[in-house]
Amino acid sequence: MSLTGPLTAQPVASETRLISASDIYTVQQASGAPTVALGGTVIPYKQVTLAAQIPGRVKFLAGIEGGRFDKDELLVAIDDTELLAKRSAAAAQYSSAQTQLRNAGVQYSRELWSPKSNQGPGGMGLPNLFDQMFTGKMEDFMGERDRDAERTADLFASSSQIEQARNALMRASAEIEAIDAKLRDARSQAPFSGVIMKKYVEVGDTVQPGQPLLEFADVTYLQIEVDVPSQLSRGLKRGMMLDAELDADGRIIPARVAQIFPMADVQRHTVKVKFDLPQGFSTPGMYVKVRVPDFKAPSRASPVIPKSSVRYNGSLPGAYVINERGEPQLRLIRVGEDLGSGYISVLSGLQSGERILLNPNSAITSGWASSGNKN
Repeated sequence: MSLTGPLTAQPVASETRLISASDIYTVQQASGAPTVALGGTVIPYKQVTLAAQIPGRVKFLAGIEGGRFDKDELLVAIDDTELLAKRSAAAAQYSSAQTQLRNAGVQYSRELWSPKSNQGPGGMGLPNLFDQMFTGKMEDFMGERDRDAERTADLFASSSQIEQARNALMRASAEIEAIDAKLRDARSQAPFSGVIMKKYVEVGDTVQPGQPLLEFADVTYLQIEVDVPSQLSRGLKRGMMLDAELDADGRIIPARVAQIFPMADVQRHTVKVKFDLPQGFSTPGMYVKVRVPDFKAPSRASPVIPKSSVRYNGSLPGAYVINERGEPQLRLIRVGEDLGSGYISVLSGLQSGERILLNPNSAITSGWASSGNKN
């Protein structure tokens, strides 16, 4: 709401002798759309839940709730003794596969340049040179032996050994990579600078994949999360500034619309809205009321007075109105919403332009002013 005039004290007529002008407030008129106070919760701007990725026993847990850690600092570690043993075995298999691959390559080169089909003792006990010149040719001529086919088969067998050794090497390498990934999963590091919000495990606990370990959040910037009725959410725009009241001390602080979720809750018919808060005014988990304007409701103009001018007679609120003779008279009023900055609206009992006591003390009674009220 906006006031039509400045909220300043007005001078009092000369007949008001016992009340100073600084004690008088002239009722102002406020106009605008009425607002609806909606409760919300203060949440961190960024928050994650770290969960276990592998089964095992928790061997390290950093700090306690509220502990602050920088990005990439270790938060939780799960015992990785078994994984390290498996990695050593996989590394040995990798080394053996490398040896087999080198050996298969050497055998292939030997077969390529010195075929087995051309070696060995000659037929009928003759020397190898004589066998190559006469016996081998006779065997080829008579169809008893095909040395080219034998060489082709030997080359294929050697290349097959190379392929098998290469596959074994790739298999061992993939196994090492999988174990390394599990070793990384055994250590949960801070994804950003922040604090531990809540711990779900302690050192020595046995965890299973998917089990929550702790909640980690960046509390440098905070937001308010509010479920806004659908008809009210249509009047909100990103970047719009609204008033929020802290439940802890009643302070009114500005809140900016940061995010309006695109889908409404099908059961509650509300839309989730997040508001940015100024730094240093609140802590996560606090209850806050956000004043959301209702632009569909008929616009109203209500008188505005300071909170300090309201006095309660039992449970009935009232204000001391200065009459024509300059005397304070108690009048019952009906107060409306809190406008912030120490002002409230009045639904009935006062009119714009009337003068009231700004801060009446206990000595003030209806129809007269005590001399102790002089300034």
